[in-house]
Amino acid sequence: MKLKKTLFVAFGLAFAAGAAHAQLKVGITVSATGPAASLGIPERNTVELMPKEIAGQKVTYVVLDDASDTTSAVKNIRKLVSEDKVDVVLGSTTSPNSLGMIDVAAESQTPMIAWAASSRIVEPVDEKRRWVFKTPQNDSHMSTAIVSHMTSNNVKNVAFIGFADAYGEGWYEQFKSVAEARGIKIVANERFTRTDTSVTGQVLKMMAAKPDAMFIAGSGTPAALPQKTLKERGWSGKVYQTHGVANNDFLRVCGADCEGTLLPAGPVLVAEQLPDNNPVKASAMTYIKAYEAAHGKGSVSTFGAHAWDSGVMLQAAVPAALKKAQPGTAEFRAALRDALENMKEVPGAHGVFTMGPNDHLGLDQRARVMVQIQKGAWKLVQ
Repeated sequence: MKLKKTLFVAFGLAFAAGAAHAQLKVGITVSATGPAASLGIPERNTVELMPKEIAGQKVTYVVLDDASDTTSAVKNIRKLVSEDKVDVVLGSTTSPNSLGMIDVAAESQTPMIAWAASSRIVEPVDEKRRWVFKTPQNDSHMSTAIVSHMTSNNVKNVAFIGFADAYGEGWYEQFKSVAEARGIKIVANERFTRTDTSVTGQVLKMMAAKPDAMFIAGSGTPAALPQKTLKERGWSGKVYQTHGVANNDFLRVCGADCEGTLLPAGPVLVAEQLPDNNPVKASAMTYIKAYEAAHGKGSVSTFGAHAWDSGVMLQAAVPAALKKAQPGTAEFRAALRDALENMKEVPGAHGVFTMGPNDHLGLDQRARVMVQIQKGAWKLVQ
Protein backbone atom coordinates (compact mmCIF):
# COMPACT_ATOMS: atom_id res chain seq x y z
CA MET A 1 0.00 0.00 0.00
CA LYS A 2 2.82 2.33 0.92
CA LEU A 3 4.55 1.53 -2.36
CA LYS A 4 1.36 2.23 -4.31
CA LYS A 5 0.97 5.57 -2.55
CA THR A 6 4.58 6.50 -3.32
CA LEU A 7 4.14 5.59 -6.97
CA PHE A 8 0.90 7.56 -7.14
CA VAL A 9 2.58 10.68 -5.69
CA ALA A 10 5.53 10.30 -8.06
CA PHE A 11 3.17 9.91 -11.00
CA GLY A 12 1.21 12.94 -9.89
CA LEU A 13 4.34 15.07 -9.64
CA ALA A 14 5.51 13.91 -13.06
CA PHE A 15 2.10 14.66 -14.54
CA ALA A 16 2.09 18.12 -12.96
CA ALA A 17 5.57 18.82 -14.30
CA GLY A 18 4.52 17.65 -17.75
CA ALA A 19 1.40 19.78 -17.67
CA ALA A 20 3.39 22.84 -16.60
CA HIS A 21 5.87 22.28 -19.42
CA ALA A 22 3.04 21.97 -21.95
CA GLN A 23 2.82 25.78 -22.12
CA LEU A 24 4.57 27.37 -25.10
CA LYS A 25 8.05 28.57 -24.09
CA VAL A 26 9.68 31.25 -26.25
CA GLY A 27 13.38 31.94 -25.75
CA ILE A 28 14.77 35.34 -26.69
CA THR A 29 18.30 36.72 -26.90
CA VAL A 30 18.44 40.44 -27.66
CA SER A 31 21.15 43.12 -27.76
CA ALA A 32 19.61 45.33 -25.08
CA THR A 33 23.05 46.73 -24.16
CA GLY A 34 26.29 47.33 -26.07
CA PRO A 35 26.78 49.02 -29.48
CA ALA A 36 23.51 47.65 -30.88
CA ALA A 37 21.39 48.72 -27.90
CA SER A 38 19.49 51.37 -29.90
CA LEU A 39 18.15 48.48 -31.98
CA GLY A 40 17.76 45.96 -29.18
CA ILE A 41 15.93 48.13 -26.66
CA PRO A 42 12.81 48.61 -28.81
CA GLU A 43 12.92 44.88 -29.60
CA ARG A 44 13.01 44.03 -25.89
CA ASN A 45 10.21 46.54 -25.26
CA THR A 46 8.15 44.87 -27.99
CA VAL A 47 8.38 41.47 -26.30
CA GLU A 48 6.17 42.89 -23.55
CA LEU A 49 3.47 43.48 -26.19
CA MET A 50 3.57 40.00 -27.69
CA PRO A 51 0.66 37.58 -27.17
CA LYS A 52 0.41 35.97 -23.73
CA GLU A 53 -1.77 33.21 -25.15
CA ILE A 54 -1.95 31.54 -28.57
CA ALA A 55 -4.65 29.02 -29.52
CA GLY A 56 -5.46 28.42 -25.85
CA GLN A 57 -1.81 27.88 -24.88
CA LYS A 58 -0.19 30.15 -22.31
CA VAL A 59 3.00 31.71 -23.70
CA THR A 60 6.05 32.23 -21.48
CA TYR A 61 8.95 34.40 -22.69
CA VAL A 62 12.48 33.85 -21.40
CA VAL A 63 14.48 36.98 -22.29
CA LEU A 64 18.30 37.19 -22.14
CA ASP A 65 20.60 40.11 -23.01
CA ASP A 66 23.63 39.27 -25.18
CA ALA A 67 25.16 42.78 -24.88
CA SER A 68 25.69 42.95 -28.69
CA ASP A 69 28.32 40.19 -28.38
CA THR A 70 28.30 37.11 -30.62
CA THR A 71 29.85 34.80 -28.03
CA SER A 72 27.19 35.82 -25.50
CA ALA A 73 24.42 35.28 -28.06
CA VAL A 74 25.64 31.72 -28.66
CA LYS A 75 25.85 31.07 -24.90
CA ASN A 76 22.32 32.42 -24.53
CA ILE A 77 20.78 30.18 -27.16
CA ARG A 78 22.57 27.16 -25.68
CA LYS A 79 21.07 27.96 -22.28
CA LEU A 80 17.62 28.55 -23.76
CA VAL A 81 17.47 25.21 -25.57
CA SER A 82 19.29 23.04 -23.02
CA GLU A 83 18.23 24.48 -19.65
CA ASP A 84 15.02 26.39 -20.34
CA LYS A 85 13.81 23.82 -22.90
CA VAL A 86 12.20 26.47 -25.11
CA ASP A 87 10.08 25.55 -28.13
CA VAL A 88 11.36 28.38 -30.33
CA VAL A 89 14.13 31.00 -30.18
CA LEU A 90 13.73 34.63 -31.30
CA GLY A 91 16.66 36.97 -32.02
CA SER A 92 19.30 38.12 -31.96
CA THR A 93 19.46 41.78 -32.92
CA THR A 94 22.57 41.82 -35.14
CA SER A 95 23.66 39.73 -38.10
CA PRO A 96 26.92 38.43 -36.54
CA ASN A 97 25.03 37.28 -33.44
CA SER A 98 22.27 35.61 -35.44
CA LEU A 99 24.72 33.87 -37.76
CA GLY A 100 26.56 32.52 -34.74
CA MET A 101 23.33 31.04 -33.34
CA ILE A 102 22.44 28.96 -36.39
CA ASP A 103 24.51 25.90 -35.44
CA VAL A 104 22.84 25.62 -32.04
CA ALA A 105 19.35 25.95 -33.52
CA ALA A 106 20.15 23.19 -36.01
CA GLU A 107 21.85 20.90 -33.48
CA SER A 108 18.92 21.15 -31.06
CA GLN A 109 16.34 21.14 -33.86
CA THR A 110 14.71 24.24 -32.43
CA PRO A 111 13.03 26.75 -34.75
CA MET A 112 14.72 30.16 -34.70
CA ILE A 113 13.33 33.47 -35.99
CA ALA A 114 16.12 36.05 -36.33
CA TRP A 115 15.63 39.80 -36.03
CA ALA A 116 18.74 40.62 -38.10
CA ALA A 117 19.05 41.52 -41.76
CA SER A 118 21.83 39.53 -43.45
CA SER A 119 20.49 37.23 -46.16
CA ARG A 120 23.12 34.69 -45.12
CA ILE A 121 21.04 33.95 -42.02
CA VAL A 122 18.48 32.13 -44.18
CA GLU A 123 20.22 31.55 -47.50
CA PRO A 124 20.68 28.95 -48.78
CA VAL A 125 18.04 26.89 -46.97
CA ASP A 126 20.30 23.92 -46.23
CA GLU A 127 20.17 21.29 -43.46
CA LYS A 128 21.10 23.90 -40.85
CA ARG A 129 19.08 26.83 -42.12
CA ARG A 130 15.94 24.75 -42.53
CA TRP A 131 15.43 25.52 -38.83
CA VAL A 132 16.02 29.27 -39.24
CA PHE A 133 13.69 32.06 -40.36
CA LYS A 134 13.94 35.86 -40.12
CA THR A 135 11.74 38.94 -40.20
CA PRO A 136 13.94 41.82 -41.53
CA GLN A 137 14.08 42.45 -45.25
CA ASN A 138 17.04 40.98 -47.13
CA ASP A 139 19.83 43.30 -48.17
CA SER A 140 18.96 42.46 -51.78
CA HIS A 141 15.45 43.92 -51.38
CA MET A 142 16.85 47.15 -50.03
CA SER A 143 19.83 47.32 -52.41
CA THR A 144 17.44 47.26 -55.34
CA ALA A 145 15.47 50.17 -53.86
CA ILE A 146 18.64 52.22 -53.32
CA VAL A 147 20.02 51.54 -56.79
CA SER A 148 16.69 52.37 -58.42
CA HIS A 149 16.70 55.73 -56.63
CA MET A 150 20.31 56.35 -57.65
CA THR A 151 19.70 55.63 -61.33
CA SER A 152 16.64 57.88 -61.29
CA ASN A 153 18.76 60.70 -59.86
CA ASN A 154 21.76 60.50 -62.20
CA VAL A 155 24.15 58.85 -59.73
CA LYS A 156 26.89 57.21 -61.82
CA ASN A 157 29.50 56.35 -59.17
CA VAL A 158 29.43 55.76 -55.42
CA ALA A 159 31.87 55.62 -52.51
CA PHE A 160 31.03 52.86 -50.03
CA ILE A 161 31.82 52.49 -46.32
CA GLY A 162 30.41 49.68 -44.20
CA PHE A 163 30.84 47.83 -40.93
CA ALA A 164 33.83 45.48 -40.83
CA ASP A 165 31.59 42.51 -40.04
CA ALA A 166 28.89 40.34 -41.60
CA TYR A 167 26.50 43.28 -41.91
CA GLY A 168 28.91 45.46 -43.90
CA GLU A 169 30.24 42.61 -46.02
CA GLY A 170 26.76 41.34 -46.82
CA TRP A 171 25.64 44.78 -47.87
CA TYR A 172 28.70 45.34 -50.04
CA GLU A 173 28.16 42.06 -51.88
CA GLN A 174 24.48 42.73 -52.52
CA PHE A 175 24.91 46.38 -53.42
CA LYS A 176 27.87 45.71 -55.73
CA SER A 177 25.92 43.08 -57.64
CA VAL A 178 22.87 45.28 -58.21
CA ALA A 179 24.81 48.53 -58.77
CA GLU A 180 27.18 47.12 -61.39
CA ALA A 181 24.29 45.51 -63.24
CA ARG A 182 22.70 48.97 -63.48
CA GLY A 183 25.91 50.70 -64.60
CA ILE A 184 26.87 52.31 -61.27
CA LYS A 185 30.58 52.18 -60.40
CA ILE A 186 31.88 51.79 -56.84
CA VAL A 187 34.91 54.08 -56.65
CA ALA A 188 35.86 53.51 -52.98
CA ASN A 189 35.32 50.61 -50.57
CA GLU A 190 36.07 51.32 -46.89
CA ARG A 191 35.31 49.67 -43.53
CA PHE A 192 34.93 50.70 -39.87
CA THR A 193 33.96 48.93 -36.65
CA ARG A 194 30.91 49.55 -34.52
CA THR A 195 33.11 50.88 -31.68
CA ASP A 196 35.37 53.20 -33.73
CA THR A 197 35.63 56.80 -32.59
CA SER A 198 37.15 58.15 -35.81
CA VAL A 199 36.78 57.39 -39.53
CA THR A 200 38.59 60.45 -40.85
CA GLY A 201 41.07 58.42 -42.89
CA GLN A 202 38.36 56.42 -44.60
CA VAL A 203 36.24 59.49 -45.32
CA LEU A 204 39.16 61.36 -46.89
CA LYS A 205 39.77 58.44 -49.24
CA MET A 206 36.10 58.37 -50.17
CA MET A 207 36.00 62.10 -50.90
CA ALA A 208 39.21 61.89 -52.93
CA ALA A 209 37.44 59.45 -55.28
CA LYS A 210 34.99 62.26 -56.19
CA PRO A 211 31.80 60.17 -56.18
CA ASP A 212 28.31 61.35 -57.05
CA ALA A 213 27.02 59.90 -53.77
CA MET A 214 28.16 58.29 -50.52
CA PHE A 215 26.70 55.03 -49.24
CA ILE A 216 27.06 54.05 -45.56
CA ALA A 217 26.25 50.42 -44.67
CA GLY A 218 25.93 50.46 -40.90
CA SER A 219 23.20 50.08 -38.31
CA GLY A 220 22.09 51.90 -35.18
CA THR A 221 23.88 54.92 -33.75
CA PRO A 222 27.41 53.84 -34.84
CA ALA A 223 26.34 54.50 -38.43
CA ALA A 224 26.16 58.22 -37.63
CA LEU A 225 29.95 58.51 -37.34
CA PRO A 226 30.84 58.39 -41.06
CA GLN A 227 28.02 60.78 -41.91
CA LYS A 228 29.01 63.33 -39.29
CA THR A 229 32.60 63.07 -40.47
CA LEU A 230 31.53 63.64 -44.08
CA LYS A 231 29.74 66.83 -43.05
CA GLU A 232 32.73 68.00 -41.03
CA ARG A 233 34.91 67.56 -44.10
CA GLY A 234 32.57 69.58 -46.29
CA TRP A 235 30.62 66.91 -48.17
CA SER A 236 27.33 68.36 -49.44
CA GLY A 237 26.26 65.68 -51.91
CA LYS A 238 23.85 62.78 -51.58
CA VAL A 239 24.24 60.33 -48.70
CA TYR A 240 22.49 56.96 -48.59
CA GLN A 241 22.16 54.76 -45.52
CA THR A 242 20.59 51.33 -45.01
CA HIS A 243 17.43 50.40 -43.14
CA GLY A 244 19.74 49.62 -40.22
CA VAL A 245 19.51 53.27 -39.12
CA ALA A 246 15.73 53.55 -39.18
CA ASN A 247 15.24 54.49 -35.54
CA ASN A 248 14.91 57.71 -33.58
CA ASP A 249 18.17 57.20 -31.68
CA PHE A 250 20.03 57.52 -34.97
CA LEU A 251 18.21 60.79 -35.68
CA ARG A 252 19.13 62.05 -32.21
CA VAL A 253 22.83 61.18 -32.48
CA CYS A 254 23.29 62.30 -36.08
CA GLY A 255 21.24 65.47 -35.69
CA ALA A 256 21.41 68.09 -38.43
CA ASP A 257 24.24 66.19 -40.16
CA CYS A 258 21.64 63.68 -41.35
CA GLU A 259 19.41 66.19 -43.12
CA GLY A 260 18.54 64.93 -46.60
CA THR A 261 19.78 61.38 -46.03
CA LEU A 262 18.06 58.75 -48.17
CA LEU A 263 17.41 55.15 -47.16
CA PRO A 264 15.13 52.19 -47.80
CA ALA A 265 12.95 51.10 -44.90
CA GLY A 266 10.10 48.88 -43.93
CA PRO A 267 6.72 50.56 -44.45
CA VAL A 268 6.08 50.68 -40.69
CA LEU A 269 8.49 53.64 -40.49
CA VAL A 270 6.10 55.87 -42.44
CA ALA A 271 2.88 53.90 -42.07
CA GLU A 272 0.71 56.97 -41.48
CA GLN A 273 1.96 58.45 -44.77
CA LEU A 274 1.06 55.36 -46.82
CA PRO A 275 -2.09 55.37 -48.96
CA ASP A 276 -5.01 53.54 -47.37
CA ASN A 277 -4.92 50.83 -50.04
CA ASN A 278 -1.35 49.84 -49.17
CA PRO A 279 -1.56 46.14 -48.09
CA VAL A 280 0.74 46.69 -45.11
CA LYS A 281 -0.73 49.89 -43.68
CA ALA A 282 -3.38 48.34 -41.42
CA SER A 283 -1.07 45.73 -39.86
CA ALA A 284 1.70 48.30 -39.43
CA MET A 285 -0.65 50.72 -37.69
CA THR A 286 -1.72 47.94 -35.29
CA TYR A 287 1.87 47.66 -34.06
CA ILE A 288 2.41 51.43 -33.92
CA LYS A 289 -0.70 51.96 -31.80
CA ALA A 290 0.28 49.17 -29.40
CA TYR A 291 3.88 50.36 -28.98
CA GLU A 292 3.04 54.05 -28.65
CA ALA A 293 0.33 53.29 -26.11
CA ALA A 294 3.05 51.75 -23.95
CA HIS A 295 6.00 54.03 -24.72
CA GLY A 296 4.64 57.33 -26.00
CA LYS A 297 3.97 59.11 -29.26
CA GLY A 298 6.79 58.86 -31.78
CA SER A 299 8.62 56.12 -29.86
CA VAL A 300 8.12 53.33 -32.39
CA SER A 301 11.05 51.94 -34.40
CA THR A 302 11.41 49.54 -37.29
CA PHE A 303 13.56 47.25 -35.12
CA GLY A 304 10.83 46.70 -32.59
CA ALA A 305 8.58 45.91 -35.53
CA HIS A 306 10.92 43.07 -36.57
CA ALA A 307 10.35 41.55 -33.13
CA TRP A 308 6.61 42.15 -33.42
CA ASP A 309 6.50 40.32 -36.74
CA SER A 310 8.06 37.23 -35.16
CA GLY A 311 5.10 37.25 -32.77
CA VAL A 312 2.74 37.58 -35.74
CA MET A 313 4.42 34.56 -37.32
CA LEU A 314 4.00 32.50 -34.16
CA GLN A 315 0.31 33.39 -33.98
CA ALA A 316 -0.06 32.06 -37.53
CA ALA A 317 2.05 28.92 -37.08
CA VAL A 318 1.40 27.67 -33.53
CA PRO A 319 -2.26 26.63 -34.12
CA ALA A 320 -1.16 24.39 -37.01
CA ALA A 321 1.68 22.89 -34.94
CA LEU A 322 -0.67 22.14 -32.03
CA LYS A 323 -2.70 19.85 -34.29
CA LYS A 324 0.31 17.52 -34.44
CA ALA A 325 2.00 17.74 -31.02
CA GLN A 326 2.17 19.52 -27.68
CA PRO A 327 4.75 22.13 -26.61
CA GLY A 328 7.80 20.84 -24.80
CA THR A 329 8.42 18.01 -27.27
CA ALA A 330 10.69 17.46 -30.25
CA GLU A 331 7.60 16.64 -32.27
CA PHE A 332 6.12 20.07 -31.54
CA ARG A 333 9.32 21.88 -32.49
CA ALA A 334 9.38 20.01 -35.80
CA ALA A 335 5.71 20.75 -36.41
CA LEU A 336 6.26 24.43 -35.62
CA ARG A 337 9.16 24.56 -38.08
CA ASP A 338 6.91 23.04 -40.75
CA ALA A 339 4.07 25.46 -39.97
CA LEU A 340 6.38 28.48 -40.23
CA GLU A 341 7.63 27.25 -43.59
CA ASN A 342 4.07 26.93 -44.89
CA MET A 343 2.73 30.37 -43.89
CA LYS A 344 0.85 32.14 -46.68
CA GLU A 345 0.00 35.85 -46.97
CA VAL A 346 0.41 36.69 -43.28
CA PRO A 347 0.41 40.50 -42.84
CA GLY A 348 2.92 41.96 -40.41
CA ALA A 349 4.21 45.41 -39.56
CA HIS A 350 6.92 45.25 -42.23
CA GLY A 351 5.25 43.32 -45.03
CA VAL A 352 3.27 40.25 -45.99
CA PHE A 353 4.94 36.90 -45.22
CA THR A 354 4.68 33.89 -47.52
CA MET A 355 7.31 31.26 -46.70
CA GLY A 356 8.39 28.19 -48.64
CA PRO A 357 10.99 25.38 -48.59
CA ASN A 358 13.51 27.68 -50.30
CA ASP A 359 12.37 30.99 -48.80
CA HIS A 360 12.60 31.49 -45.04
CA LEU A 361 12.08 35.26 -45.21
CA GLY A 362 8.90 35.36 -47.24
CA LEU A 363 8.80 39.09 -48.00
CA ASP A 364 8.39 40.74 -51.41
CA GLN A 365 8.51 44.32 -52.68
CA ARG A 366 5.55 45.24 -50.47
CA ALA A 367 8.07 45.23 -47.60
CA ARG A 368 10.05 48.31 -48.61
CA VAL A 369 9.72 52.03 -49.28
CA MET A 370 12.27 54.82 -49.83
CA VAL A 371 12.35 57.54 -47.19
CA GLN A 372 14.30 60.74 -46.61
CA ILE A 373 15.26 62.50 -43.41
CA GLN A 374 13.70 65.97 -43.48
CA LYS A 375 13.87 68.32 -40.47
CA GLY A 376 14.60 65.44 -38.13
CA ALA A 377 11.72 63.27 -39.33
CA TRP A 378 11.12 60.39 -41.74
CA LYS A 379 9.38 61.37 -44.98
CA LEU A 380 8.06 58.96 -47.60
CA VAL A 381 9.70 59.45 -51.00
CA GLN A 382 6.94 59.28 -53.57
